[in-house]
Amino acid sequence: MSSQDNTQDQNPTDANNEDQKIPEFTSRIDLSGVKKLADSIRTEIGKVIIGQHEMIDQLITALLADGHVLIEGVPGVAKTLTTKLLARTIHSDFSRIQFTPDLMPADVIGTSIFNTKVSDFEFKKGPVFSNIVLIDEINRSPAKTQAALFEVMEERQITVDGETYHMDKPFMVIATQNPIEHEGTYRLPEAQLDRFIFKIEVPYPSLEEEINILNGSFDRGNVLDISTLEQVVSAEDIAKQRSVINKVHVEPELMKYIAQIIQNTRNSSSISIGASPRAAVFVMRASQASAAMNGRDFITPEDVKTVIKPILRHRITLTPEKEMEGINPDQVITMLLEKVEVPR
Repeated sequence: MSSQDNTQDQNPTDANNEDQKIPEFTSRIDLSGVKKLADSIRTEIGKVIIGQHEMIDQLITALLADGHVLIEGVPGVAKTLTTKLLARTIHSDFSRIQFTPDLMPADVIGTSIFNTKVSDFEFKKGPVFSNIVLIDEINRSPAKTQAALFEVMEERQITVDGETYHMDKPFMVIATQNPIEHEGTYRLPEAQLDRFIFKIEVPYPSLEEEINILNGSFDRGNVLDISTLEQVVSAEDIAKQRSVINKVHVEPELMKYIAQIIQNTRNSSSISIGASPRAAVFVMRASQASAAMNGRDFITPEDVKTVIKPILRHRITLTPEKEMEGINPDQVITMLLEKVEVPR
């Protein structure tokens, strides 16, 4: 057979396929700023923190979605340190409040003090008036102190003696709590838990990560100086990227998918108290931030699955039977996801 015959026997579609190129995805909105912000924060925190990538990504997601975060983990897994490092990377104010049983609401939000010079009362702002507020061991204070946070976490404002004081943007509360120590602690009110966009559960590091932690501490001479981290993000950067994230597209089928998951938390035989409508809004906002951080201007079911557990795990209350069986909220959420048809 001649070479000419060989050429004639070739499938013409093969030659056409060689010339065809898979079109590249082009975003309809500029997401480069979102990626730059997230990468910059990750890089700076990564100079100190080894591992804990999921916690760091969820903190950045919450920051972009304008939400508050509750971090739960045993002592020594860098909950407080990571929060301080996050605040360090942002050109903004930072305050830390150590919650204790004798802490009063005025110790958090401030109080009116009589000024003899002007013969009138003037409001002295408390430590909650900041941009990034770290509340250490939030479950150490009683309900009346917790209630002082309700208005500021939801409405970003404080009302004292009929006067309203608005918080500067960004405003983010990051609270920590210890899951294994219950003596001298108080259960957080459901209304307060619902105001946290995420509950992040921090695991122990892996063997390799723990070895790297030891190496890092040794190389630094067992001295940790967070002042070496650079402030790589401004308040204006955060506000700008939040407005970009609000433009990330959400298909009606994805809205229905989110709503069905939330609805199922209220109809499940494993759950005595389901998630609120606020949870559905948080899922959509966090999914938009997740999509933008991954370079997409539209959300997918994977974005929803990425954020759904930290959003729901502190909002659902399992039945006593499930708790006695040793079932945890994440396992129930996984079962709920399996029952909802994923949109195509």
